[in-house]
Amino acid sequence: MVAAAVLIDYETLSLSDRRALGGLHDSKQMTPEDRERLYPNVLRAATKVSVAVRCVRGIDGRGLHNTNLEALATSLERVACDGASCLVDGFPLPGCTIDHRPVVDGDATSAAIAAASVIAKVSRDRYMHRAESVYPGWGFQENVGYSTPEHRDAIAQNGISVLHRRSFASVAYKQLALDGQLPPELEGIGDMFEIDQLPAGIEADPDRVEADQTVGRDEPLLGEPGAGEGADAALLGRADGEDRARRAA
Repeated sequence: MVAAAVLIDYETLSLSDRRALGGLHDSKQMTPEDRERLYPNVLRAATKVSVAVRCVRGIDGRGLHNTNLEALATSLERVACDGASCLVDGFPLPGCTIDHRPVVDGDATSAAIAAASVIAKVSRDRYMHRAESVYPGWGFQENVGYSTPEHRDAIAQNGISVLHRRSFASVAYKQLALDGQLPPELEGIGDMFEIDQLPAGIEADPDRVEADQTVGRDEPLLGEPGAGEGADAALLGRADGEDRARRAA
């Protein structure tokens, strides 16, 4: 799971940056190609960008919604500054130390929220594309983790990988069992994996991706990878190298 926050100083944006951000809107309605095109424009225009990545076992243990709120709060706290108006998409963030205002359908009405959504989705997609070479057979290059019919067919044929949520089993995997598509080694998995009864011995962060990192204009990379030494490879698509010069220009 990837969450992001973006700090934009609208008073200092150049005309070219404003034009470059003109295509921002609800990222869910944008094609992956459009998000990739806007990604460097956001990095160039933003004063600071923060990304929080949470691993699959963390989601299993904390729950998806709670994990999402915590990651969003972390990202917001890392980019906030005095005098900034802090907006979040949809939900208030319990425990967040920064005053903020939730906005329903925020990525369709706020440029900063839309920009953060682009960063999060592109970062996620790039990681899932790389995951395809490490965990082939589930079509991560195409489905980027979504429960598509092809993805469900792959699970029925191959079982689940370390990147699949176990707590999701009670809905998705059990449905496969009801459809008679589940391979024998996964029979009963819908009853086997529950949030409060995770199987012993599962590595806490098997994909070694959980981390919090922040990139700021004319600043060094802030923060260290969380659970994995290679965590930064999944953050911002190595944006600190690929776009820093353009952001500083």
